[in-house]
Amino acid sequence: MSRFYRYKLPPWARQFLYALEKAMTPLLIYQLLRTIIIPTTLDVFLLAVFVFIYIAFYLHWI
Repeated sequence: MSRFYRYKLPPWARQFLYALEKAMTPLLIYQLLRTIIIPTTLDVFLLAVFVFIYIAFYLHWI
C-alpha cells in the first residue's frame, strides 16, 4: 500500500522522501557512534527515532 501512496504525493515531496531514504544510513551510523562515545538523553532519543525511520523505510511503510 505504501508504494502506491508515494506516487500520489507531489513531486517535491517524493524527491524529499527519496533523499531522506538515501541519507538515513550515514545519519544512523553517525548517531550510533556519537551515542556510543558520549551518551546523552537526546542522543539516545535521536538514535531511536532514526532506527524507527530506517525500519519504516526498509519495510516500505513510508
